[in-house]
Amino acid sequence: MKTNRQKIGQLGEKKAQQYLKRRGYQILECNFRTKGGELDIIALDGECLVFVEVKTRTNMEYGSPGEAVSYYKKAHMMSAAKYYLARHGNDRECRFDVIEVMLSSICFLSIARINHLKNVIQ
Repeated sequence: MKTNRQKIGQLGEKKAQQYLKRRGYQILECNFRTKGGELDIIALDGECLVFVEVKTRTNMEYGSPGEAVSYYKKAHMMSAAKYYLARHGNDRECRFDVIEVMLSSICFLSIARINHLKNVIQ
């Protein structure tokens, strides 16, 4: 059985996917897992391959969602991206993004405020 935290995370990822699709991104893969890390969303923004970490919060008690993407999380993202690129032979320009999703519930509807942080790893 899924915990409330897992349900919130899944809802945030779904909202992030919808957000990207509305902006013309092509979703290639979701929840790509390797031994070295995980990528929540892999998408194409035009010709650019984008590796996306989604962070979802229901309040700001522990800071903004993006603040939870630590140095170690970024290293895991890079490790998983290298594995993906080696496996798929991609020679495209790449970018690492974070999508912050703030959820609030009004009358059983989940309202999401989304902040898209582009190119978080240089």
